[in-house]
Amino acid sequence: MTFIHWLSGLSGQIFASACTMTILVLMLFMAVKLYKSYRRNRTYLVLIVVLLLLLIQHAAVLGIASSDWTAAPYWRLTLAFLDLLTFIIINYVFMKLYTGPSIKLKGFPFLLMFVGLALITAGQVVFTPDIAVSGPVADQVNLLAVDFYGLMLNFIILLNMRGIDQRFSYSASLIVFFSRQIAEMADHYVFHGKVPMLVILSHFLPVIYYALLFLLLFEWVLERLLMTFQSSITDGLTSLYNRRHFNKKAEQMLREMKRIAIIFCDIDNFKKLNDTQGHHKADGVLKQVADILREETAGIGTAGRYGGEELLGLVAAPGVKPETVAEAIRSRVEKETMVTISVGVSITLEGTSIAEVVAQADEAMYQSKTSGKNKVTLHPSMRSRSRSADNANKAKAQA
Repeated sequence: MTFIHWLSGLSGQIFASACTMTILVLMLFMAVKLYKSYRRNRTYLVLIVVLLLLLIQHAAVLGIASSDWTAAPYWRLTLAFLDLLTFIIINYVFMKLYTGPSIKLKGFPFLLMFVGLALITAGQVVFTPDIAVSGPVADQVNLLAVDFYGLMLNFIILLNMRGIDQRFSYSASLIVFFSRQIAEMADHYVFHGKVPMLVILSHFLPVIYYALLFLLLFEWVLERLLMTFQSSITDGLTSLYNRRHFNKKAEQMLREMKRIAIIFCDIDNFKKLNDTQGHHKADGVLKQVADILREETAGIGTAGRYGGEELLGLVAAPGVKPETVAEAIRSRVEKETMVTISVGVSITLEGTSIAEVVAQADEAMYQSKTSGKNKVTLHPSMRSRSRSADNANKAKAQA
């Protein structure tokens, strides 16, 4: 027996069904995890139900294929009906997941598809009386109406994919399913199992189809995990690191660089802005200031939100003067927004903790705030260090 004949025979069918069921079990595991995490989203519950239906369907196919039992025509009709029913539901689920927020996916068209499937199946029973008896072999009964309706369903879904975020990957899965339908119809109605390659395609294209859906679902899970992680370390309004994660990053950079500087920024008259122009306007200004802080510290450190209108910048790059960065931030805020900021700068000395250097920068900021606002103030420890450095440079020059 050649490998081609093995793939097109009973062993190939059992292997393909086993692969498909393995993929479906993995998808079911992810769907259950998603539903446990997001119980308010009923789409995941629908996905669990349809995956269970698919497992039952493929288990039945596997059981029939691996036994000596000859399937009756009504079994073939039942499996064809389940195949298209699950196709409708699973495409509704994936279109629901990947449709952009600007387009609201409606379930009514999919309900019409189901009604059409039920009517076509009923018509097939009426006009093909042999289906209701157990005498004929299933492969000898034509289900042309149901098979043709399946092709129509695929075309309808493929032509209505506007708003789908993963249009290429999703359309690829539909094309694979369509190719499987064509292969099965050609094998059944034209070649009657005499072309091994068509049989192989009928067996293994479902594996590719569900593998593509698995990758789409896996990517969806990764996106949800990333969003959860991002929300745990960043501030929801400004997208800067929250205080806890900023301190963690600062500790890490301090261990790596041995010395870091903290730039403490406070928006001047922010409460008045809130009271006179509203929270929406104030939040927009806060985002603008946060964006400037993020841009000015990119590549040389990081930025975070300390609380309220207080923002922190961290400078850890050697050779970069934190006071220069602080002045650039203050200047840009004054020119590009409708507010100003008071800024304090401090630098870690030997044995200084992150909490201490942040407190020092806060003290320097408070001095800026009480002495006129819209200015940069260095903490006294930083100024004395700067004077010591200047004296050392002068002594070298005199020598």
